[in-house]
Amino acid sequence: MFDPVEKLKDFIRCASISTDSTAKAGMKAARELLVDLLKSSGFAVEVVAIPSGLHPVIYAHRAARAAGATNPPHVIIYGHYDVQPADPLDLWTTPPFEPVIRNGRIHGRGSADNKGPLLTHIAGVVKLLEREPALPLEITFVIEGEEEIGSPSFLPFLEQYKNRLRKADCVLLSDTGSPSENQLVVTCGLRGLMMFDLVVTGAKMDLHSGLHGGVLRNPIQALAGVCASLHSPDGRVNVPGFYDEVLPVENWEREELKKFTQGQTEEQYREFLGIPAFHPAAGFTPFEAVRFMPTLEFNGIGGGYQGEGTKTVIPSKAFAKMSCRLVANQNPARIRELVYKTVRERMPRDVTFELVEQHDAQAYVVVPPGRSNTPANPPPVLASAFRATDAAVREIFGKPPLYLREGGSVPIIADIKRVLGLDSVMLGLFLPEDNLHAPNESFHLGVMEKGIRAAEKIYETIARAGRG
Repeated sequence: MFDPVEKLKDFIRCASISTDSTAKAGMKAARELLVDLLKSSGFAVEVVAIPSGLHPVIYAHRAARAAGATNPPHVIIYGHYDVQPADPLDLWTTPPFEPVIRNGRIHGRGSADNKGPLLTHIAGVVKLLEREPALPLEITFVIEGEEEIGSPSFLPFLEQYKNRLRKADCVLLSDTGSPSENQLVVTCGLRGLMMFDLVVTGAKMDLHSGLHGGVLRNPIQALAGVCASLHSPDGRVNVPGFYDEVLPVENWEREELKKFTQGQTEEQYREFLGIPAFHPAAGFTPFEAVRFMPTLEFNGIGGGYQGEGTKTVIPSKAFAKMSCRLVANQNPARIRELVYKTVRERMPRDVTFELVEQHDAQAYVVVPPGRSNTPANPPPVLASAFRATDAAVREIFGKPPLYLREGGSVPIIADIKRVLGLDSVMLGLFLPEDNLHAPNESFHLGVMEKGIRAAEKIYETIARAGRG
C-alpha cells in the first residue's frame, strides 16, 4: 500500500493548471502519476484524448475477480486532476506547488480540490483490494483534466464510452464540501445554470452629453430599467412562468437543513457576508433560499466612461452579464426562452439590443432511500451505496451524514445522468476553511485518514450487498 500523504505531496507538486497553456508539463506529470498508481494497483488504464479537447481523460477499469461471481455490482469513481491557477502568488504563505504540512493540514494548490479527496478514494480502494483481491465489485475510475475550465471534453468522452459506462450501477465522488471535520454532508442536489449577456445600443458612437443630452435614451438607463424590472420587491424573480416547474421542498429536506445550521444563526451569516440585511425570496429563510430556490443574478455591468475623473458622454453601449441558478425540474432552455421574452417585452423601443447566449447546465437531484419522495423501486446498488455511505460515515466520523442540496452547480453530474442514466453519491470531504480556489488552499489530513477508512468500508459493503 502506498503512503497516501506522500503520494498527495507528489500529486500537489504537479502544477496541473488546465487553463494555463504553459502548464502542460504539470498536467502531464499529474496524469502520469495517476496512470502509474492505478496500473500498479491492478487497473487496466486508458488515456483518452478527445480531438476537440485540451487534456485527456483517464479511464481505469478493474473487473470483479471473485470466483463464480455473476453480474457483480459496478461503480464508477469520478475525480479530476486539474487545478485552479495559484494567483495571487504573493498571498501564499508557502509556494503553492511545494506542499507543506502545518497544524494537521497539507497546504498546496489542488490539495482539497480535488487531489486530496480523489486520492482518498483511490487509497480506500487500493487498501481494500490488497486485503480482498477477489472482491466481487467491478470498479471504474473516470478522472478528467478539464473540470476547472468547464469540462469541455467530458461530454464527448461520455458519448464515446457510454456503451461501457452504462453497464455501471452508480457513480461515487467527493468534489463537494462539508461543514466540519466531524460532520460530513452527502450532497443530493445541485443547481443548474442559464447564462447570457445583454448588450444595449443607443447612438452609433459615444456622444457629447451637452450637445445631445435630452434627445435620446441613454442605453445605461434602458439597461438599468430592464434589469431592475427582473425582480419584485419581495425578492422573487419577476419573469412570468419562472417558478412554474419548481417542485415543493420536502419536509425532510427542511429538517436536514435545520441540523446543518444548528449553531449558526442568521445574524452570524449576515455578519459573515458583511451586509446590512438579507433579501431572500418571500417565504424562505436565507439558508433555505440558497439551496432550494432558483435565482436570477447580475454578474457584471458596464457602460460609458470608467476611468479616473469625469467624462461627459452619453455612451453608445451598455451591457450586463446575467445568470440564473436553477433547481430540479427547471429546464434551462425553457428558462432562457422565458427570460428572453421578458427582456424583449420590457426593453424600450428607442434603443436596440442583443441577447448573447452563454452556456447552461441542467440541475440535478437524487433522493436517498427511505424518504417521502424516494422513487419507487430505486436501483438496488444505488440504494446500497447510500446505505453503505451512511453506515461508514456514522461509524468512522462519529455522526450520520446530512443529506442536503447544494447551491452551486457541477454540470457533469447532470450530464452523467442524462447520457448514462446513472445517479451519483456525492460525499463532501473539503471544508470551508480549505480555501478552495484561493491562496493557502489546504486539506485536513484527519479528514483524509478517516475518509480512506470510510471509502474502504463503503466499497466493501457495496460488494458484499451484491444486487440484493
